[in-house]
Amino acid sequence: MGNQLEAENEGDLGRAIRDSDFPFIRSGGFSTVRIPIRFSGHASSSAPYTINASFMARVEHVVNTASAAGLNVIIDMHHYDEISEDPQGNRARFVAMWRQIAQRFQNAPSSVWFELLNEPKDQLNNTNLLEIYTETLAAIRETNVSRYVIMGGQRTSDITSLATLELPNDPYVIPTFHYYLPLEFTHQGADWISPTPPMGTTWGSDEDYARLNNHLRLATNYYTRTGRVPFVGEYGAVQQIPTSERATYYGAVSNAFASIGIQSCAWSYVNTFQLRDDSTGRWITEITDLIATTTTR
Repeated sequence: MGNQLEAENEGDLGRAIRDSDFPFIRSGGFSTVRIPIRFSGHASSSAPYTINASFMARVEHVVNTASAAGLNVIIDMHHYDEISEDPQGNRARFVAMWRQIAQRFQNAPSSVWFELLNEPKDQLNNTNLLEIYTETLAAIRETNVSRYVIMGGQRTSDITSLATLELPNDPYVIPTFHYYLPLEFTHQGADWISPTPPMGTTWGSDEDYARLNNHLRLATNYYTRTGRVPFVGEYGAVQQIPTSERATYYGAVSNAFASIGIQSCAWSYVNTFQLRDDSTGRWITEITDLIATTTTR
């Protein structure tokens, strides 16, 4: 549910979430929604780091509405860049926010999962993530003993982060990575990254498929090393790319990872990396018809 609840204010980066979205998503054949949420933009900056009650109620409403539509829900803490810039200085606030979230959703169905932090980067890396993750997980376990909790690695959870990613010893922890490779294709014309990749790059050559196959081996190596099956928390290609080329990418990436037992969440829904055309109210079926899933081994 990209560019919605992770905006500073819902609606700043595209249209807000509607209750009707979730039955529509379920009827489209999707089973899970990942909801990026900027909790840090609605929490006090000093102890006890209280999350705004109105915002928390909005999040709860969205989660309950998605659950009622028969969807699995991932509550994802998104855009907490401060902890990547100063991990120790923001550690207590991070733990406190998750303790509040966990308390609020302790009676939610088991189909609601938590994702600790979207795309760790900069000063937050695989050398210090485990310590922070372990402390935060302990706070969650005070009220949610067996809820699944998703954790990603360094460098914005790039697939290469799996090589050194260590996670807490907990059977309900799920590793994740994101896949937007190569950025020259997936983010062409995206003015929020610098330098902006120029338009005109295509995807689908033998070299592109060989690179994707090499990345499958990285995921398989991680599973062999740890016994944990990761999932692709985000993948996609920006909407100004021609639809046929986007479709090739979405289909190839989702099918490739499904072939080795890895499921995926496509970015996004109606904003930026559109899978639904709001002007028509319909799925962009050239893309969505090619998205594959699997049963996790």
